[in-house]
Amino acid sequence: MAEDDGKHGDGVWPRESEVGRWTDTYFNRTRTTVQAFGNVEVTYAVFMRRPVVFAPRLMIGWLEAMASARGSKFRIEPQFNEGQWVGAGEPMVYLTGSFADLVDLETLYLQKLGPACVAAYNAYTMCVDLPHTGFLAMDARHCAGTEMAEIMAYAASVGSARARRKADAVGFVGNATDATAHYFGNERGLGTMPHALIGYAGSTVRAAEMFHEANPGVPMTVLVDYFGQEISDALEVCRRFPDLAASSELSVRLDTAGGRYVEGLDTQSSYAVIERNEPYAIRGYRSETELRYLIGTGVSAAAIWHTREALDAAGFGKVRIVASSGFSAAKCKVMAIAKAPIDVIGTGSYLPDTWSETYATADIVAYDGKPRVKVGREFLLRG
Repeated sequence: MAEDDGKHGDGVWPRESEVGRWTDTYFNRTRTTVQAFGNVEVTYAVFMRRPVVFAPRLMIGWLEAMASARGSKFRIEPQFNEGQWVGAGEPMVYLTGSFADLVDLETLYLQKLGPACVAAYNAYTMCVDLPHTGFLAMDARHCAGTEMAEIMAYAASVGSARARRKADAVGFVGNATDATAHYFGNERGLGTMPHALIGYAGSTVRAAEMFHEANPGVPMTVLVDYFGQEISDALEVCRRFPDLAASSELSVRLDTAGGRYVEGLDTQSSYAVIERNEPYAIRGYRSETELRYLIGTGVSAAAIWHTREALDAAGFGKVRIVASSGFSAAKCKVMAIAKAPIDVIGTGSYLPDTWSETYATADIVAYDGKPRVKVGREFLLRG
C-alpha cells in the first residue's frame, strides 16, 4: 500500500508496530487508560455523511491483519455488499472487539474507507453516464503517495463493477500502473506515450514510428495535440500506419490544453459541429461550465465530433478516439448529452473533488453489549 522501505513489504501498512506513530494521540492515551482501568468489549458503528458506493475491502483487510498481529479477534459486520449504494448517515459497518485493541486503530481504518467510497461513487456515475465508453484510470500522478494510489485504483474498480451490473457499462478497462492493474483484471498497466516522447521525437509521426518499433505488437495510442495540429497529425499518423488504422489497433488521443481550440475550430464552427451531430445538446438550458464542455476550448464535445468527422471522411472509421483532460463526472455527463463519440476516456478526475466529503466517522454504540452512544448519534444504534 505504501512505498516499500523494507519495513512493510508484505503490503500491510501501517504495521502493528507503527500504529502508535500514525494514529491520533488521544486514541493512544485512551488505550493506556483502558488498559489501566479494565478492558471492555465495544461495538463501533462506521458511517459517512453523504451518499457513497461501499468500498470496504482495504479497510477490512487491514483490520484483519491488525487483529492477527495483536492476537485478538474482531467481529467485522459490513451492512452492505461491496459496490452497493449507501445513503448518508447509514451505518456501513459494525465493528466489535476489545476496546484496548480497537481504539487506536480508528484513525487509520477510516483513512482506508472514506476516500475509497467517494471515489467509487464518482467512478460509478461516470461509467453509467457513458456506458458505451471505456475508462482508463490515470489518477496515479494526482495521488498523495502510493497508498492513496492503491485506494483510488481499488475504488475505480468497485465503481466500475457496479456500473457493469446496473447499466451494462463498459466501465474501467484498466489503469496506468502495473502495481494496481490487478484490480482491473490485468497483469500490467495500460498506456503508450506522454507528450515528452513527442517532444523528444520532434514530430508526432516520428514518435509513433519510434514507439511502434520499440514496442511491437502493442496497440498504439498517439497524442496528437503537441504541435496544435490535432487533425493534421492524426491523419498523418493514420496514413503512416494504414494496417493498424484498418484493424482498430490505432487510437488518437486528444488532450488539448484549455487555452485554445482544437485545430480547425472556433466558437462558431464548434456550434456548427454540435448542430450537425447532436443539436439537442445546445438547445436546452446550459450553464457556462456545460457550454465550455460542449463548444469551448480544449477537449470539448465539439472537438471530439470534429475529430471523428475528419477521420471518417479520410477513410479511417476504425481509428479510435481517446479523450483526456479534466474528465470529471460533470464533464462526462455533458459528453453523454452530446453523444460524443469517445471510445476511451483517460481520467484521474474521479478522485474526490471536495475532500471533506470523504471523511468517514466511527462512534461506539455499545459497551459490553449495552447500547450507549453520544447524544445526537442515536440513529447509529442497531434496530
